[in-house]
Amino acid sequence: MPVETDPRAVGLCPDRLERVDAWMRGYVETGRLAGLSVAVMRGGKTAFFRAHGHADLARQKPFAADTITRIYSMTKPLTSLAVLMLYEEGRFQLDDPVARFLPEFAEMRVMVGGNRAKLETVPALRPITIRDLLTHTSGLTYGFMEATLVDALYRANEIDFQTSKLSLGDLVGRLAQQPLLAQPGTEWNYSVATDVLGHLVAVVSGLDFAAFMRERILHPLAMLDTDFSVPEEKRPRFAANYIFDREGKLKLYDDSTDSKFLRVPPLASGGGGLVSTTHDYLRFCRLILNRGVLDGVRLLGRKTVDLMLTNHLPGDLAAMGQPRFAESSYAGIGFGLGFSVMLDPAAAQIVGTPGEVAWGGVASTSFWIDPAEDMAVVLQAQLVPSSALPLRRELRVLTYAALVD
Repeated sequence: MPVETDPRAVGLCPDRLERVDAWMRGYVETGRLAGLSVAVMRGGKTAFFRAHGHADLARQKPFAADTITRIYSMTKPLTSLAVLMLYEEGRFQLDDPVARFLPEFAEMRVMVGGNRAKLETVPALRPITIRDLLTHTSGLTYGFMEATLVDALYRANEIDFQTSKLSLGDLVGRLAQQPLLAQPGTEWNYSVATDVLGHLVAVVSGLDFAAFMRERILHPLAMLDTDFSVPEEKRPRFAANYIFDREGKLKLYDDSTDSKFLRVPPLASGGGGLVSTTHDYLRFCRLILNRGVLDGVRLLGRKTVDLMLTNHLPGDLAAMGQPRFAESSYAGIGFGLGFSVMLDPAAAQIVGTPGEVAWGGVASTSFWIDPAEDMAVVLQAQLVPSSALPLRRELRVLTYAALVD
């Protein structure tokens, strides 16, 4: 991916950006990352791009701009975009009950106590709305959290949108039979809500969810290396995924030549199913910074983008029951329609800008978009879990420190 402008032309200091390069080299040379790439965009131009290390250690494939990675939860903002495109078509309102379109959610119950043998539940006080799903306040959860009895039910009933062999509709139906973790709208709990939104997109649009994503978003944006699987001709560019062993050394977690991402999945996960590249994801960031339009292609109106980037919680995530997530504190951080939203950098104890939006994936990919600074950063690596290294927080400091105008 070529650098499109001199950093100085967009208010970035080249010497300070070299600190990013040194930081990247440090992680590779000490064996904590196999490889990674970082892109910094400002004023609609790529002002910095570097890649270091290997996409696959065993095969000595270099990490590059066109390296295809598992972006996992960075799929969520794209699924949220799909939902808001249908919203703009007048198909629904954000406060509509999701049961209007997915009737299996009509009679939800909420866990209030009990044990594994017998849960105590009460009826939900109000329906789950589409906005609840977009903001992770629906009462749904993830089985991998391993923190509550509801999480355990998800595992026991194989509610996993990454590994299930069921269709999307069938798995969402099974999910709706489980109790909620909290009353809708009362707590922020990271969850499979965005997978439910993928099914909602399919039902409302009449298109298979993966087909909708390709036809309405990925192809119009020329995100041509982004999909729910890696086709055969692109496999040489697919990265391996790593994890630390007990000694803190990298070991293979998911091979680049024998991965489920090399096959078309039974269901397309709107919460974590996409693979992508640095180049492709930067195009999505450009779309958001341009308030819904890219290279003459408009996917959202500018007012809808503004709504998407606005905090929809009554306070921050910490006040909604989530003091920490991954390696980050969530004091001072809110949540919009598909992104986290910076509310107060001092409370979050990290440099940033109120109104900046961000998210990441479990394999150490992340991005943030800062409309006030007309800036976006995309980080690609392949190490699980994302909390293994403080990459996001360190890179935020390094990139913001390069702003000098």
